[in-house]
Amino acid sequence: MSPTPHTLLCDPALAFLAPALTPAWVGSRLGEVLGRSLSLRAIRPLRHKLGRRCLIAYDIELAGEVVTVVGKVRSRGLDHHSYELQRKLWHHGFEDASADGVSVPEPLGVMPELHLWLQRWVPGRVATELLPQDVGLAERIAGAIAKLHRANIPARKCHTPADEIRILQERLPRVAQIHPQWQERIEHVLQASAALAKTLPQAATTGIHRDFYPDQVLVSGDRLYLLDLDLYCQGDPALDIGNFVAHLSEQSLRRFGHPDAFTQQETALVEAFCKLDSQVSRGAIATYKTLTLVRHIYISTQHPHRRATTAPLLSLCEARLAQGP
Repeated sequence: MSPTPHTLLCDPALAFLAPALTPAWVGSRLGEVLGRSLSLRAIRPLRHKLGRRCLIAYDIELAGEVVTVVGKVRSRGLDHHSYELQRKLWHHGFEDASADGVSVPEPLGVMPELHLWLQRWVPGRVATELLPQDVGLAERIAGAIAKLHRANIPARKCHTPADEIRILQERLPRVAQIHPQWQERIEHVLQASAALAKTLPQAATTGIHRDFYPDQVLVSGDRLYLLDLDLYCQGDPALDIGNFVAHLSEQSLRRFGHPDAFTQQETALVEAFCKLDSQVSRGAIATYKTLTLVRHIYISTQHPHRRATTAPLLSLCEARLAQGP
């Protein structure tokens, strides 16, 4: 169910958002930020994560044309870093007219008092919907993420294999609290994951997405847009590919009861990417895939429609960890 202005205002962490939902005020403020005379047609809350963030669409009329801009809001303050990153990418070959067909949505400005930054809305469909029928799309996505890595915009943070294991050590014990009968199995998975991470080769790092999966790629005609770069950091490019193919395996497990429905897409993505970046190890990609699937054991417990996959994910991870690197 989509959020409403009322549900946003009922979130104490987002109480500061009242002006962003007030047509007269926000219409005037949007005009200031965009530097244009405009008419506000509608305010449409799109997404809401309780206590943390939300997404708001503003339909505006500019010079007789109705366009949509999207406001990204974070409760703990304006995410200036993500805005600046997207602005730099836009001016570094990721604009709408880029010859290679890979872009980011155009960043438009900030409203610091509302912890909000604006980007232009892009029509299209997320790759999650299209990849099952289009293996060739996987190869195009490999080119898109390789372009992001090559851009190598300086990152504020660094992400290491030790950080991957720290996240698992924080989250997987919560699964054992929900399912105490799995306590020993969870402990073994954590130990094996830490041992596996230590086998990762020393890699040259670059700017990576760090949360790269099919929902983060929007297909708009012949153009691909990379979305939601909030976790962008310095890291191993193999992580982005391993994370992406792990999501495909998890999607297969959830939809079909086994992890292999999208093997062709996974293989196409990995092969295309390794041709573009020969320094990336296929073994490292496989390791990051396993570590991502381990993280999905926890994620599955946080969504009612995914809880049926918790046990199969645990078994899948045990099998992959038993194989070693």
